[in-house]
Amino acid sequence: MIILKRTTSKNNDFQQLVKDLDAFLAVTDGDEHDFYNQFNKIEGLQHVIVAYLNDVAVGCGALRPFDKETMEVKRMFTLVDYRGKGIASQILTELESWSQELGYKKCVLETGIRQTEAIALYEKNSYKLIPCYGQYLNVENSRCYAKEL
Repeated sequence: MIILKRTTSKNNDFQQLVKDLDAFLAVTDGDEHDFYNQFNKIEGLQHVIVAYLNDVAVGCGALRPFDKETMEVKRMFTLVDYRGKGIASQILTELESWSQELGYKKCVLETGIRQTEAIALYEKNSYKLIPCYGQYLNVENSRCYAKEL
């Protein structure tokens, strides 16, 4: 059974999963990794979920305020050996619930066109493609999504 733990970016398991995520993205993003990486700092994140299976941290996700009504989903990742088991969807659902508890009405996120598994996850969970925002505005390989909660 998956256990979802609400925590912060100070959580050691979250920090290790983010290192694994960054190593994964360094390969899939290629030359664009440094550009994307500058927007993915984890210091000070107050809304982090770590998923545990048999006391092993296998996945994570985080939120940060985007505007008064919106949270941005960040740092979604599941270890490769644990993919396809619904863990990421559970993390995403928990992040959405937490957003609602905090009074937010929407979630937004950005992913890359090479992150086909991530795109499938978000679309499966009713996220809709939106125009790219903020620092991703004119980035050809970015895809931005939103979901009303």
